[in-house]
Amino acid sequence: MVGAGHVRVNGEKASKPAAQIKVGDTLTFSQGTRVRIVKILALATRRGPAPEAQGLYEDHSPAPIPKPDAPPERIGGRPTGKDRRKIDALRPRALE
Repeated sequence: MVGAGHVRVNGEKASKPAAQIKVGDTLTFSQGTRVRIVKILALATRRGPAPEAQGLYEDHSPAPIPKPDAPPERIGGRPTGKDRRKIDALRPRALE
């Protein structure tokens, strides 16, 4: 993501993946369809579990757009056998 220019450190594009970050830096990056904004609170000394990692940053991302609860309504229903015969009658016949 850094090489493609999708990560910003303190508002400026990160120039290389090995760019140094420090406590107090703000990272902006895309994650799926969302834009994430995180402020670094501390640096880890080891790779640990997710809850430990989540304590190292503060999330300032905008709230995700809520999805509608109900599935979209179907337009029309499934055609019956009678409906399919009518549709077939309207189609041009192939050479027999």
